[in-house]
Amino acid sequence: MGAYIIYFAIIILVPLWAQMKVKGAYKKYSKVPSSSHTRGAEVARKILDENGLYHVGVEETRGHLTDHYDPRSKVVRLSSANFHGYSVAAAAIAAHEVGHAIQDQQDYAFLRFRHTLVPVANIGSNFSWVLIMIGFLAGYSGFVLLGILFMAAAVVFQLITLPVEFNASNRAMEQVVSLGIIRNEEERETKKVLNAAALTYVAAAAVAVMELLRLILIYTGMQRND
Repeated sequence: MGAYIIYFAIIILVPLWAQMKVKGAYKKYSKVPSSSHTRGAEVARKILDENGLYHVGVEETRGHLTDHYDPRSKVVRLSSANFHGYSVAAAAIAAHEVGHAIQDQQDYAFLRFRHTLVPVANIGSNFSWVLIMIGFLAGYSGFVLLGILFMAAAVVFQLITLPVEFNASNRAMEQVVSLGIIRNEEERETKKVLNAAALTYVAAAAVAVMELLRLILIYTGMQRND
């Protein structure tokens, strides 16, 4: 029982810790203006144009930290604070999302692979636990195995997300430095924002892998008892 309590404490606390890190870094550096005094929307537009992505739009979207790149519409969407803000955090996040647009343009392999996994990952996320719970309650190990396979697809999606996000952050750093959007000590601050954001993906992937392994162990135990 004690081991289970520790396990569930870990899978709950690790994502919460990662969220606190990213919110703390964003809150701190959203108050630090960049020396170039460039708004997030302008950062995105400048990097896009420098890379020949004139067809990719930059739009404002509602919410807090809802920034993303939409590969279907070819649009970088920035939350209001980052669209209008000229802080180090706004520049970092805008550049990161443009990093995904550059990946899309260059047909980055991991991004393409992640896109192909989206339908399977969605099914895995929505139905894996339903199948697993039916299997546990009814004692059908086959249902548990099927649920585990669906969950494994979702876990692979999260693991593939890691190189996609880290690569986008690396591209972001290269762009904001080479274009003079951030300078000198701002590089360290920008990296802190990007690294904190990456922690959320690392934490989510780690928890998903741990949960998958736990279910595999439970399934093998059911097989031994049959």
